Amino acid sequence: MRKLTYYIACSIDGFIGDPDGDATSMYRFVDEEFSAFIHEEYPETLPTHVREALGIDHLENRRFDTIIQGRGSYDLALKERVTSPYAHLRQYVASTTLDESPDPAVEIVSGDLVAKIRELKAEDRELGIYLCGGAQLAGQLLGEVDELVIKTYPLVYGAGMPMFGSGFDATEFTLGSVRTFRNGALMRTYTRKR
Repeated sequence: MRKLTYYIACSIDGFIGDPDGDATSMYRFVDEEFSAFIHEEYPETLPTHVREALGIDHLENRRFDTIIQGRGSYDLALKERVTSPYAHLRQYVASTTLDESPDPAVEIVSGDLVAKIRELKAEDRELGIYLCGGAQLAGQLLGEVDELVIKTYPLVYGAGMPMFGSGFDATEFTLGSVRTFRNGALMRTYTRKR
């Protein structure tokens, strides 16, 4: 069974963006050391056009071959006129408001989202599924999340978009690893307790 991994950046106080969802204040912590780690360990989590600009589009996918993202996350790419932001992955966008995909490489999931994730997890494939966000999608899929990979930046927002946009649902995870960086960022990995 493949894993669904929520790979996300957040502030110390657990917000993935300001109240409008903007996370650009976190970008200043992406320095040479941190970038080298991401390129080596999680190259497929970078959008295709970013990989090309960085000259790392030749790197193979290490952990994921499929991505699921919410409409808000997908809209960020569409605003830049990028209709297939993760062309190196199979792409799914969860949306009840997008009638049809603007790109044949992107499949819209408007029906039973949990059933679709279970179908993807049951596939006989080596690599996992990257849950890109956002908060509402992560909240809907909390019961299906097998792993958390959290990039925590040394910022306190005080308010904003939470990691999971859902009601109270205490869900236990086990800490797997912690990697620290000179810029003050942490990368923590958790596995769901089942």
